[in-house]
Amino acid sequence: MMLPCICPSCQSPLKVKSLRCENCKTEVSGLYELPVISRLKPDEQDFILRFVKCSGSLKEMAKHLNLSYPTVRNLLDDIILKINNYE
Repeated sequence: MMLPCICPSCQSPLKVKSLRCENCKTEVSGLYELPVISRLKPDEQDFILRFVKCSGSLKEMAKHLNLSYPTVRNLLDDIILKINNYE
């Protein structure tokens, strides 16, 4: 299950309020932004994971996804643009 990052009521970004260790029960509270990658759609996160596993090779990604090199380049450019807009 994906971590929700958008409010289902008003569509604003959600923030993390607390984290808890299941082992020792320590809890850290505050108001923290979600990591940029977790704010991406699941298919975009999967693309990034595959890209890293392919050692950053767009040629390998194109082969793996059965898409043309320019299509994969466009997908990566779209994700880069989205990441830049989050920062």
